[in-house]
Amino acid sequence: MLKSIEGNFDHPEVNELLTKHFIELRAASPQGSAHVLDIPGLKIPSIKFWSLWENEKLLGCGALKFLNKEHGEFKSIRVHDNFRNKGNGIKVINHLIDEAKKLDIKRISIETGAGKFFEPARKLFKMCNFELCEPFAHYKKDINSLYLTKLISNDQN
Repeated sequence: MLKSIEGNFDHPEVNELLTKHFIELRAASPQGSAHVLDIPGLKIPSIKFWSLWENEKLLGCGALKFLNKEHGEFKSIRVHDNFRNKGNGIKVINHLIDEAKKLDIKRISIETGAGKFFEPARKLFKMCNFELCEPFAHYKKDINSLYLTKLISNDQN
């Protein structure tokens, strides 16, 4: 059974997962091309964050940043190492999409890296029917980044 908890940054396991995520993504992205948020960056009012738990074990996390009333951006999507390569990334994405629908978001966009390190993320987003798009919000064209988007509605994923 998947359990979702909103905004529990101070839980030691969540804190550790987010810290590892931040360090790895900063190391994998050239300076000026890293768009990962640290924990204080995730705590701003325009972002909602959830951790996902399966049988009291941290499965992963993700956040939704409101770009406007109907457009959101997924941030800090991460699956715990113990749950990787088992189809759990789709569970995280689907949970975030469900939360976005509850908030009347109609479009979800994502920025991800263009390098080899980010191949698993790009594969996951493709499996979830995200399509390439132009830079959105504050992003600019960058050879180190790819931009993806997806329309969502209450009757599809």
